[in-house]
Amino acid sequence: MGDDKPAGGYDSTPLPRANGPTYNVKVTFHSATNLPVADFNDGSADPYILAQIKTSHKGRSQHEPNLRFRTNTIRKSLEPSWEQSWILGGIPSDGFDLSVRIYDEDPSDHDDRLGKVELSTGSINEQWKGIQKQEYKVKKSGSDLRAYTARWTCHLLGRKQLRARLTISIQVLGKTNNDLGKAYTINNFWWIHYSPMIGRIAGVKGKDDKGVEKYNFQANEIQLTGPVPPELYHRYVEFKTFVGGMFEATGLRGKILHKALHHQHERIYNFDRQTKFGEFEFNQDSKPSKDLALKFLEMVHYDQGGRIFTYVITLDGLMRFTETGKEFGIDLLSKHTMHSDVNRYIAWSGEFLVRRLAHPDESPEDPDQHTHPEEDVPGGPPNDEPPKDAAHYELIIDNDSGTYRPNKDLIPVLTKFLENNFNGLKIRVMACDDEKLDKIKEGQKKVKGKEGDKMVYGQQSTSDLGDHLHRSGSISSSDEEDLNDRANDMNEEDGVAQGVTGNLEKFANTVENPKNTINQSIIKAKHKVKEKGGKAEREKAEERDDQAS
Repeated sequence: MGDDKPAGGYDSTPLPRANGPTYNVKVTFHSATNLPVADFNDGSADPYILAQIKTSHKGRSQHEPNLRFRTNTIRKSLEPSWEQSWILGGIPSDGFDLSVRIYDEDPSDHDDRLGKVELSTGSINEQWKGIQKQEYKVKKSGSDLRAYTARWTCHLLGRKQLRARLTISIQVLGKTNNDLGKAYTINNFWWIHYSPMIGRIAGVKGKDDKGVEKYNFQANEIQLTGPVPPELYHRYVEFKTFVGGMFEATGLRGKILHKALHHQHERIYNFDRQTKFGEFEFNQDSKPSKDLALKFLEMVHYDQGGRIFTYVITLDGLMRFTETGKEFGIDLLSKHTMHSDVNRYIAWSGEFLVRRLAHPDESPEDPDQHTHPEEDVPGGPPNDEPPKDAAHYELIIDNDSGTYRPNKDLIPVLTKFLENNFNGLKIRVMACDDEKLDKIKEGQKKVKGKEGDKMVYGQQSTSDLGDHLHRSGSISSSDEEDLNDRANDMNEEDGVAQGVTGNLEKFANTVENPKNTINQSIIKAKHKVKEKGGKAEREKAEERDDQAS
C-alpha cells in the first residue's frame, strides 16, 4: 500500500507451495449414539456437529480463519444420523488432525456442548486404507454440565447408558490437481437463515410456504468449490486507529466492538427450526452442478424487485450475503464486517445484483440486448414466473467494500472463479468506481420494492421500535461511517463506553429482548405526550400501544 493509503486491503503475501503431493479426502459424519440429554422437558437434544481440521501447511498468517464444517441439526434425537460428508482438497501426505464437537442447538439460549472427538489420520496416500465407519468414544471434557447432569439422572433411573459414540469414515479420493499449500472445501452446500424479529425491526416481510406474508429477514450462505485463487487475499483496512483493536479484540473499546459485531453475525446467521439446508451431489471429475447456480438465483429471488445484495466470500469460498438498501438501515446490518464475522482476512467483498436477459444466447453487453430490471422484458417478472435456466441471467458483482477494499486489478481472477462455480450464469465483475455500475444500480433502485413474488416490503418505520434504531437514507456498503459513529459513542480518553450501549449493542439488545425494547419505546412515546401535549401526539402513542399489544 502507498504511504497515502491506510494499512490493509490487498495483501500480496505469496502462498507457500506444498512440499509434496496433496490429496482430495472425504470425511463422512455418519451418526452418534447415547448422546447426553440436553432438554430436560422431553429427555432429548437437537444435535449437530462442528468440525475443524489442521494440516502441516504453513499458510500466510496465523490470523487466517480455521477450516470448519457444520452439519445439519437433527431434531429431538439422542441417536442422530447425519450421513453428511465434508470433501476437502489440498490435504498433505502427512494427513490432518480432525477435531469434532457435538452441540445441542438452542437458539433461545446458547448451544450446549455435548462432547468431542479428536483424531489424527497419520500419513495418507492413494493406497491408504482409510477409516471405515469407525466408532469413537465421545469425550466429556469441555462439555456442558447441565447435559451430563441430565445424563446421570437418566442413568440412575435405568434409562440411559453413559458412553456416547460417534461414527466417522475418512477416505482418499485421489490426488489434488494443484500444488497449493492450503487445504480447502470442494463440495457444495447451502444454508438459508430466517429471522422474524429482525424482519419486524427492519419492516421487511416475506411469504412462507403457504403464501402468507410475515415479517422475516433472510440471510444466505452458499459454499463454492475451492480452491479460492490465492491472489484473492484481503485484510481489513485500518482507516481509523480503533479499527485494528476491533478486529483483533484488543483494548476495552476493541473488545466491545468485536463482541458486538460477532454477536450480530450470530443473530443474522442464526440456526433454528426455520433454517433451511441443502447439499449437492459431488463429482470430482466435473464442474459444479448447474443446480448450484439455480440455487443461488433462487436465494436472490432471480431478477425480481430490483434487489441489491451485500456479500463476502471467505478464504474457503463460503459466500455469505443479505439484501441491502434503506429498508435494512439498522446499524451494521448487511455490512461486510458483520458478514465476515469480524475476520481479519477474506477473499473478496462488495455488492451484487442479478438481471434477466431478453436474449440469453447473446452477450449481456450486446447493443441489441435488453435486461430486467430496468426494462420490461417479457417471459418473466413482473408478470410471469422467472425462467429456471441460469443462461437467462447475468450476475453483476463489484468490489464496493470500505472494510476490505478488494483490488480491482484482480477482477479477472474473481471472474474466472465465479464462472467455474456458477455454471451457465453470465458473470460481470465491475469496479466500484465504474460510472456504468452507478447507472446500473440507479436503475435497480428505481424498481426496488415494486416487484417481487417472494419478498414484499412492510410500511413500518424502524422509528416505531425506538429512535435509536432509526437510520434515514440508503446504506452504503462501506462500514466507515457506521463504525466511526459507533466509536464516537466511546470515550476517546479512557476507552470506556458512554452508557455502554451504543447503537450496535442497542440493536443486539432489541433482538434478544424485543418486549423490553417495545415497552421502553411505548414509555418514551407516552413521556413525549406528557411533555408536548396535543391530540396528534396522544393518538400516535395510543396507536403504538395497540400494535404492541
